[in-house]
Amino acid sequence: MKQVVLKEGRDRSLLRRHPWVFSGGIARVTGKPAPGETVEVCDAAGYVLGFGAWSPDSQIRVRMWTFDPAEAIDEDFFSRRIATAITLRESLGIPTRTNALRLISSEGDDLPGVIVDRYGEYLVGQFLSCGAEVWKDAIAKSLLRLTGARGFYERSDVPVRRKEGLEPRQGLLLGEDPPALIEMEEDGVRYNLDIREGHKTGFYLDQRDNRALVRAHSDGAEVLNCFSYTGGFGLAALHGGATQATNVEDVAGLRELSEQNRIANGFDETRCVNLKGDVFRLLREYVEQGRRFDLVVLDPPKFAESQGQLQRACRGYKDINRLALKLLRPGGLLFTFSCSGLMKLDLFQKVVADAALDAGVDAQILQVLSQAPDHPVKIQIPETAYLKGLLLRVVNLIDTKT
Repeated sequence: MKQVVLKEGRDRSLLRRHPWVFSGGIARVTGKPAPGETVEVCDAAGYVLGFGAWSPDSQIRVRMWTFDPAEAIDEDFFSRRIATAITLRESLGIPTRTNALRLISSEGDDLPGVIVDRYGEYLVGQFLSCGAEVWKDAIAKSLLRLTGARGFYERSDVPVRRKEGLEPRQGLLLGEDPPALIEMEEDGVRYNLDIREGHKTGFYLDQRDNRALVRAHSDGAEVLNCFSYTGGFGLAALHGGATQATNVEDVAGLRELSEQNRIANGFDETRCVNLKGDVFRLLREYVEQGRRFDLVVLDPPKFAESQGQLQRACRGYKDINRLALKLLRPGGLLFTFSCSGLMKLDLFQKVVADAALDAGVDAQILQVLSQAPDHPVKIQIPETAYLKGLLLRVVNLIDTKT
C-alpha cells in the first residue's frame, strides 16, 4: 500500500478524528497512488494513523476512511458502514414519518464524499470525491441489497466534483430506471419530485423537522414562503391550518410542479398561491403595498460558495431578512435559514439582528434551527453542520426612520 507521511505537528486534526488531510500538511508520498486509491496515512515518526482515499487534484488530498490501522478497506467495510447508517435512521423513527430520507450523509456517516437519499422505491446518490467514485458500484450494490430498493440513480452532476478532477455524471447506476416523477409523503403531506432535474437529489430532506415546526405554528396564519422550490413549507403550513400560503420561486418549471403538489394535497388555488418571480423584487413590492403576513419563511439558495463571496452573502441575507421583517405583523414569526457552510451561526445571527434594526423591528429568538437528524453532525467535524436557522418573533415595531 502506498503511504502518505505528514509533516511534523500536522497530525493534530487526525488525532481529533477530523478526516481531512490538506496538501500543505503532507511531507512526502511513497509511490504514485491513483485517484481514489486507498493510502496509508502516517505521522512524521511513521506511526500509522489510518487509511484514506487519495485525491491528487484537490486541496484535500486525503479523506480518511478509517482511523483503525487494523481495518481493511474493502466491500465488507462499506457494507458495515452503510448498515450502521441505516440502523441509525430506523432507531430515530424517521421511516415511520416518511418514505423519503437521507441514508448516507457523507462525513456525518463516516463515508466522505458519499450522499444517498431514498425516495420510495428508488435511491439517488452523489459521489463527490475520488474515493467515493472508486467505490460507488460497491456502495450502490450494498445499498440495493440492504434496502430492497428497485433502482439507484446517480446525480453526481455538481461543480464540486471538478475540484476532485472528476467530470459530472448523471444517469441510472443500477437496477430499474425511476419514473419521471416520484411521489413521496412526509407527515401526511404529499409531494411530487423530479430526481433527474430537481435541486440536490430532488428534494430538501434536511428541512423535514423545520417543515413540521412551521406546520405547528401555522393555524390561522397567512403565510409567505420565499424561495419555495416546490412548495414544501407552504404545504406544511396549510396542513397545519394556515388560512393561505403564498409560495414564491423564480426558477422556471418549478411553479408547475408546485401546482401538481397543491392538487395532490387537495388545496384550491385561492388558498395555495404559487407565484413565479424574483423574491427580492416581490418583497419590495409587498412592502410598498403595505402587505402583512403572520408567518414568513426564508430558505434561500446558498449565497456564499467561497470565502471571497461571504461579505456579499452577508449583504444579501441582511437585505432579504430586512424586507421579510417589514412584512410581519406584531407577534408574527420569521423562519430564516442559511445553507451556506461558510456562514457560521453567530455571524448569521448578527446579520439578522442588523436586518431587524434596519427594519425597525424588535424581535426575539424563539428557537435555533438546524438540519434533520438523518443529516447527522459529527461533533469533531464542524463542517457537517451546514444548515442553520432562526425562528424569530416580532415583539413590536421600533420608531425609526428606514
